[in-house]
Amino acid sequence: MSDLAYFDYAATTPVDPRVQAAMQPFFAETFGNPSSVHRFGQKAEAAVETARETVAAALNCRPDEIFFTSGGTESDNLALRGTALAMREHISANMILTCRAEHHAVSKTAEQLASHYGFQVKWLETDGNGMLLPATLEKVISSETALVSVMYANNEIGTINAIPEIARICRLHGVPFHTDAVQAAAYLPTDVQILGVDLLSLGAHKFYGPKGIGVLYIRKGTPILSSQTGGGQESGLRAGTQNVPYIVGLAEALRLTFAERAIRSEHVRPLRDRIIGRVLEEIPEVRLTGHPTMRLPNHASFAFQDVDGNLLLTLLDAAGFACSSGSACKTGNPEPSEVMTAIGLSRDWSLGSLRVTLGKDSAADQVENFLETLPGLVKRARSLSRDERTRPRSHKSRVN
Repeated sequence: MSDLAYFDYAATTPVDPRVQAAMQPFFAETFGNPSSVHRFGQKAEAAVETARETVAAALNCRPDEIFFTSGGTESDNLALRGTALAMREHISANMILTCRAEHHAVSKTAEQLASHYGFQVKWLETDGNGMLLPATLEKVISSETALVSVMYANNEIGTINAIPEIARICRLHGVPFHTDAVQAAAYLPTDVQILGVDLLSLGAHKFYGPKGIGVLYIRKGTPILSSQTGGGQESGLRAGTQNVPYIVGLAEALRLTFAERAIRSEHVRPLRDRIIGRVLEEIPEVRLTGHPTMRLPNHASFAFQDVDGNLLLTLLDAAGFACSSGSACKTGNPEPSEVMTAIGLSRDWSLGSLRVTLGKDSAADQVENFLETLPGLVKRARSLSRDERTRPRSHKSRVN
């Protein structure tokens, strides 16, 4: 697929060759179980603990505050479920504060905690850019709050939240604060002391590491219960044999991200600005979604009025450009995503969402080709979408 231009780095990234090289020995050479006492196990355990120290250095925390999981989704689940249950057990707190604009790993977990575990969920309103204003949280947080979860940067629209200020409010009220930093870690600082968070989730495949491995940072002293029991790995919080090669890969990917973050941002930001500027200038009936300046440097997202977003993605793919949409479905009758609804877009706008996300391998000529192609495809998709809505529906008689 070398002829395709990949503009979906927010969905996943290719594994960096340097990360692959770091992982390789742990598949067949140093293959021991880290829980085994013999030398094979000791070497594997040493690799896991070295990786833990590497991740801790990138997050500016203690190694024993780093817990490896199967990815960002599991990290979010453990953070919400484990902390909410622990806080209810400790101080009878029963309220979870979060936003509809969160990733489903957070919002669906909060919904399950409400429907099956008896928690109350207060959905915090975001502004038209998808940003949670700290004052909104300050109005509702109380001694009844078990947990606050607010994402660092939005995966659909790229908006960056004021995490240190939100953390300050939570700390004043003695409430644990979790942030989903899965989308943010590739480009934003991850120093948990500056961010002030109690829990932070990462997923390796968003920053050129392998899929299926993640991290949950848990500040020492934060109440949390295990949601996966078994052999007692990860200090009893996440049972199961550790995935040594993937843990090594995550650590190396995060180390490289930490070292190269500024260079990568400098590469993608002007390309992103080029996309935003030309799309808003050259295509009618379009809106930029997300904050105009407080957004991820690689992230451009739009809503086109009266356009079927899935149809537009299909046309783009046929033309050689891989992008994504905020639409909840790929086929059939799509519904607007929760994020599009949360920022107040009507249905005729919200179904026409497009996300264009860049990476360290994105090239200026790819961007120019995309910008030359997109206006015609939007026009075609809009025409087809409007034709579909105005086409008379046939009615078949029912045979009894």
